[in-house]
Amino acid sequence: MKNLFKFSALLLFFGMLAMSCEENRDDEMVMGNSIYELASRDADFSNLKAAIDKAGLAATLSTSGSFTVFAPGNAAFSAFLAENGYASLNDVPTAALKEILLNHVLSTKVMASEVTTGYVSTLAKGSASATKNLSMYINTASGVKINGMSNVVKTDISASNGVIHKVDKVIGLPTIVTHATANPNFSTLVTALTRPDQPNFVSILSGTSNSPFTVFAPTNNAFGSLLSELGLSGLGAIPALTLENVLKYHVVAGANVASTDITNNMTVNTFQGGTFKITTNGGVKITDANNRVSNVIATDVQCTNGIIHVLDKVLLP
Repeated sequence: MKNLFKFSALLLFFGMLAMSCEENRDDEMVMGNSIYELASRDADFSNLKAAIDKAGLAATLSTSGSFTVFAPGNAAFSAFLAENGYASLNDVPTAALKEILLNHVLSTKVMASEVTTGYVSTLAKGSASATKNLSMYINTASGVKINGMSNVVKTDISASNGVIHKVDKVIGLPTIVTHATANPNFSTLVTALTRPDQPNFVSILSGTSNSPFTVFAPTNNAFGSLLSELGLSGLGAIPALTLENVLKYHVVAGANVASTDITNNMTVNTFQGGTFKITTNGGVKITDANNRVSNVIATDVQCTNGIIHVLDKVLLP
């Protein structure tokens, strides 16, 4: 009887051991689900998988790490190809495709519950800077919208090396205009830039002629304060030439001036032709041609054709 009990106990032990090994194998399979492997197995990510292969990023997205990938589905890739005049994925230049894909990737794992409104850095780089990664603007005011163009439609697809959030549009490399229009705090600036009597600032600031640009961008509150300061009823009351000069005064052409490039008592030559001075004592401040002082309240929104710094006051030439 004792031998039978020992035999039964032995069977139970080996049975539990087998179950434990099976569970460990299951855990290993789950941990083996890298971002690349998950994309490879999802039929709606077949275009994404093909793009990753073409761009040579399979190893990157298979390796250990803590990535966040905003992953476009097949319909999003088809729309991207059609909008950009490509007959197929093979027609997209490999170098450009690589940066576009990296523009969907963050170096840290961010679950849906951790997403907040603001700027983050992607793994992509644009032509304006060889060292600074491109910025991504995430807006959580109504769902999650990226760079004003792509909506998150599915979240928290967990991988062994990070997380995937599915998006409904390929996120192109952002220009100055992309980031100006994506952030609702710049809506007054965008209204000014697109006023019918102004030069085609949208074309200028989304292009590469005279780029890279450094733009010191006033917020909506900054424009509101200016109108009160000048006793004007609205943007429409600003004469066309005056508005043009003011807007150009906030732009530096031919330079991607990051915050690390700013020095005390720096004189800046603007696209308008005038100058202003930057000081760094007690924060970065700009003194305009009328001795009015503005504070730089955010820096280094990196775009593919330049960089944006945020002001709390409109500069006057």
